[in-house]
Amino acid sequence: MYKTPCSRLTGLVGTSVSVNQKLLGKNAPRNSLSTRSFIQLSRRDPSQWITFQHLNFLRRQYVMRSSHALYQRAKPKQTASLTHLEDHQDNSVIRKIQQVPTIDPGPVVATVLKPTSGQAVSPPPATVLPTAAEAGPEALEAPHVQMETDEVREARLERQWKELKVDLAELPDVYARLSKIKLTALVVVTAAAGFAMAPVPFDPTTFFLASLGTGLAACTANSINQYFEVPFDSNMNRTKNRPLVRGQISPLHAVGFALACGVSGISLLSLAVNPLTGALGALNIFLYTCCYTPLKRLSITNTWVGSLVGAIPPVMGWTAATGALDPGALLMGGFLYCWQFPHFNSLSWNLREDYSRGGYRMMSVTHPAMCKRVALRHSLGLVGVSGLGPVLDVTTWTFPLVSLPINLYISYLAFRFYQKGDRASARKLFFCSLWHLPMLLLLALTCKKSRTDPAGAAKTLSLAPAP
Repeated sequence: MYKTPCSRLTGLVGTSVSVNQKLLGKNAPRNSLSTRSFIQLSRRDPSQWITFQHLNFLRRQYVMRSSHALYQRAKPKQTASLTHLEDHQDNSVIRKIQQVPTIDPGPVVATVLKPTSGQAVSPPPATVLPTAAEAGPEALEAPHVQMETDEVREARLERQWKELKVDLAELPDVYARLSKIKLTALVVVTAAAGFAMAPVPFDPTTFFLASLGTGLAACTANSINQYFEVPFDSNMNRTKNRPLVRGQISPLHAVGFALACGVSGISLLSLAVNPLTGALGALNIFLYTCCYTPLKRLSITNTWVGSLVGAIPPVMGWTAATGALDPGALLMGGFLYCWQFPHFNSLSWNLREDYSRGGYRMMSVTHPAMCKRVALRHSLGLVGVSGLGPVLDVTTWTFPLVSLPINLYISYLAFRFYQKGDRASARKLFFCSLWHLPMLLLLALTCKKSRTDPAGAAKTLSLAPAP
């Protein structure tokens, strides 16, 4: 028996009474202040009821509203011994108050109540769920845990973020594919052709340094281009196996490789060759990475900008040998500029689906008729540019004649491509362009106009004995 002041319990549960109140409507009688303090009926409108609690000392019911329905969870009365509390206040009246026993978990009754405005809620038949004691030892068993197989675990770990590990043995191959080694080799070959066509004595050291610096600058441009186009390359069959797309190298690693090649290449061209060649190399990197690469997704003018980028390497070779930007350097650049249109337009014609999937705006995708016209126009332009060789005093007059057959042949294939516009004609034009450029440069080198050094000739005549 516990003793407590009666005044402390009067406002809580009343005097010697057991509150046993059922769930009724809004006209339910109001017994006392203590009962009203535990019941929050509603706001103003009964349809907007949020909470309804009904407590008594024999059972507890919880009613809540969710998704326009009332869910009730009731726990019935548990058999338990009752104890009494004795209340002594200044040795006065002793009042016995019933104590609420501890309720043990029992069977759960789940009901669903749908409220209606102004009516009492009548619960439907309840479904009694058995307790763990009634269900027997089988209900106490641990639930089944699904074991993860090795294949599922590997697939799950493959989708998670993980540390990128680079195999040093594969790093040279990764660098080669990151820098587009075949395209870089073509750039170096065209720069070497420009150096060889210059009207100066051949200097092997300058030639090696110019070729190395040009190759490093090309590696920088190609690496940054792949860095920017990773999300788009992953959608194309032709580029989905690039190192950055496959995750063989991290983007930071790729940018570090590009910066190392760019700084060393431009420094080599500027300090060891001449500043003009270094400036042309830096300009080419800027045009390729900051102009051509973003324009591929904006406008078809990217093809003309890309052709300008491809025309600069032979000009760099010429300036590396002479240190000046002569008309002969522009002639060598003109060869590359005109050649790239039949080469690239025929290539992109058979890759239209890939470029469209990657979101690139190419002439073959958005302007197919213009793509064929431009290829034919610049193929015929190769004939005219070859005729400028002897006019600019770079080659002899035999060069336009010996280069005419190959120029006419590529122009014929471009005309067939213009007429038919199918995959077969585009493929023939593309493969012809692969051997046409080295053949044209080789013919220009064999027909190079020989030059004599007037100062050397005058010095030789001055040293000759007088008759």
